[in-house]
Amino acid sequence: MNRNIVASVIAVLVIAVGVLGYLYYQQRQREGRIDINVGKHGLSIQKN
Repeated sequence: MNRNIVASVIAVLVIAVGVLGYLYYQQRQREGRIDINVGKHGLSIQKN
């Protein structure tokens, strides 16, 4: 296998792990969050 191909595959895997880690971090940050909305039907409080 060509070294460039191996380096490209490793780079893609590192980027994929980074993206998945970031998405996991965002999901964890949303848990336990409280959303307060004021609309025409009054006050709405939701825990996510």
